Amino acid sequence: MTSASREDRLNAAFVMVADTLTDDYDVVELLHTLVSECTEIVNVQAGGLMLLDADGDLQVVASTAESAELVEVLQLAAGVGPCLDCFAMGEQVSVPDVAAADRWPAFREESLRRGFLSVHAIPLRLRGDTIGTMNLFGTSIGALSDRDASAAQALADVATISILQQRISAHAQLIAEQLQRALDSRVLIEQAKGAVAQVSGTSMDESFTLLRRYARDRNLTLHALAEAITDRSLPISALTTSHSDAHIRSALPSTRRKE
Repeated sequence: MTSASREDRLNAAFVMVADTLTDDYDVVELLHTLVSECTEIVNVQAGGLMLLDADGDLQVVASTAESAELVEVLQLAAGVGPCLDCFAMGEQVSVPDVAAADRWPAFREESLRRGFLSVHAIPLRLRGDTIGTMNLFGTSIGALSDRDASAAQALADVATISILQQRISAHAQLIAEQLQRALDSRVLIEQAKGAVAQVSGTSMDESFTLLRRYARDRNLTLHALAEAITDRSLPISALTTSHSDAHIRSALPSTRRKE
């Protein structure tokens, strides 16, 4: 790859990754594209990418070749290797000659068996947080040049921002949905309070106390009880007169009860 074409491809890769900051995207497709572009730009033969899952474990999410994925799976299973060291330290780990790497004998054996003679691990990090690693495998001995190492890190950094942005957006959406459900429940509960107050002749505060006590005693949610009151599937008189739990629950779908 000539210097000009390399720079063109690098610029295109940055544009591709940056586009994810504003558009909807498939994070797995992004990561496959990232590792594929990076292997071409820095002239290595294979690459793989691992991300931290919800349980705090690293999982392989993208690779350019089955052989690279197998090496990474071995690292995860054995709990050792340059990619895991990279994640733990949040810094690049370069192994220019795998055959001379005595620190990880199992990794060395499998890597050489697959034809990989060098490995370069790039952290996916933002400030002090590392969420994964991009791992580049070469079939010849040698370290990445400073220019290639910087380019790979820059692409990984932008991808990390994209991933974290998606997680923040998803979290924000979840919070917004939860807030809306809370607001909807509040409206429903206010309607039920008003209905109870009107029929029983109690104040709004007293009506709310009746609703809370009734729901708590029968392991129901306030939302479910308020819904039953407002759609008249449960008579208001049930709050102030003695009714069996079987009668109460017959008016409420099981999905509305507290777990």
